Amino acid sequence: MGLKSNIIEGRIGAPGGRLDKALADASGLSRERIKALMGEGRVSLAGAPVSSGSAKVEPGAAFTIEVPEAAPAEAVAQDIPLSVVFEDEYLIVVDKPAGLVVHPAAGNLDGTLVNALLHHCRGQLSGIGGVARPGIVHRIDKDTSGLLVVAKTDKAHEGLAVQFADHSIVRAYMAVVGGRPVPAARTVTGSIARSNHDRKKMALVEDGRGKHAVTHFRTLELMNGSTLIECRLETGRTHQVRVHMASIGHALLGDPVYGRTPSSLRAVLQRLDFRRQALHAAELGFVHPVKGETVHFTSPLPDDMRTLIDELRN
Repeated sequence: MGLKSNIIEGRIGAPGGRLDKALADASGLSRERIKALMGEGRVSLAGAPVSSGSAKVEPGAAFTIEVPEAAPAEAVAQDIPLSVVFEDEYLIVVDKPAGLVVHPAAGNLDGTLVNALLHHCRGQLSGIGGVARPGIVHRIDKDTSGLLVVAKTDKAHEGLAVQFADHSIVRAYMAVVGGRPVPAARTVTGSIARSNHDRKKMALVEDGRGKHAVTHFRTLELMNGSTLIECRLETGRTHQVRVHMASIGHALLGDPVYGRTPSSLRAVLQRLDFRRQALHAAELGFVHPVKGETVHFTSPLPDDMRTLIDELRN
């Protein structure tokens, strides 16, 4: 049985300009979704099908868009508890616990944040790219805790993606690293790409390879053999904080991939049963992609990191 369709009808309000942009503004769909629907013959202007998103259009022209009901997502909905910091009809901000994978993949086909969101947002997802799924615009590692924004609509997904691409998103992480960085605050730069020696790892690479990455960090507190730091990201590359801090000799405590924790501190981690990198996404700010207002969220350190910090202070 085919999927049902919804019909959006209206008139172009904006003066002149591209058809795909004018239709996106008038319908609430994203430009990419409009272009996809044009390719399927589902968009008409003044009763005639249109296929070119770059066509010029005059205000007042009548349009019709046939939007098929979103196809079910391949991932299954699962009732997994979520800590919701903010939610409206367009997006949701969650405080992810350490140990929760963001997206299903080989080895983690269920039990992920996406599975949890499919359950939590059931009936609220408008169909990103034609599929009823949450829009994952950015990710944080399985064993990193903290804030993550996810789109619930196509337009929100597109708007957030633009902000992540132009690096206008505010992101700050709290981390515990080995040793005492000197100077106490600095900017670490260096392109990041897959390691040639281990495809599961990221590595600093020479200019011209990989993706440009910039991390600004500052010392918050000196502790026994370690330091609590804040890292503000100018870019958002895979494992960026972990790779950059390890590159200057101050790897995150508990990081099993990018650094060796000194034996004296390793004993502390073992005693506390601390089994992850000491990294928490503590701050997230952006312009709401639909409402246009600036929003800002913070997340306190989780219990395991607070216990670790208290132990390292003694």
